[in-house]
Amino acid sequence: MSLSSVVPVVCALIENQEGLVLMAQRPPHKHLGLKWEFPGGKIEPGEDAESALHREIREELGCAIELVRPLPRCVHAYEKITIEMIPFVARLAAGTSEPHPHEHVALRWVAPAELASLDLPAADGPIIEAYLASLPSPLPERAPHGQRHA
Repeated sequence: MSLSSVVPVVCALIENQEGLVLMAQRPPHKHLGLKWEFPGGKIEPGEDAESALHREIREELGCAIELVRPLPRCVHAYEKITIEMIPFVARLAAGTSEPHPHEHVALRWVAPAELASLDLPAADGPIIEAYLASLPSPLPERAPHGQRHA
């Protein structure tokens, strides 16, 4: 596999104020049809990852996002294509419209703990792992004797 045959793909893990993540269901006629995915798409020649993601979200969802932080990139080889996933955690931009599925069958807000239970493309597995590892861990239910949480 030559590096030039790797297709760069951006995706957004869009969080809402309740901490849920927006998932989009692929159209049935496309590769990996009806699987749930993080919205995004291919980077066009001359685009950087951030610009491509803003464009893809406008095209696919009709809204604007703010990027919060990048997640680690990962490469995944499907049978006929190898992609480099370039994920970002994002949130809806202030004053933007609610996301609407312009290219997807459906949209759904999902709790982070439920992400891995969806029917997802294989390339999304490492992204979910990195995302969950990046979230603040919940406080222990109780502190050891004599200690208090600040």
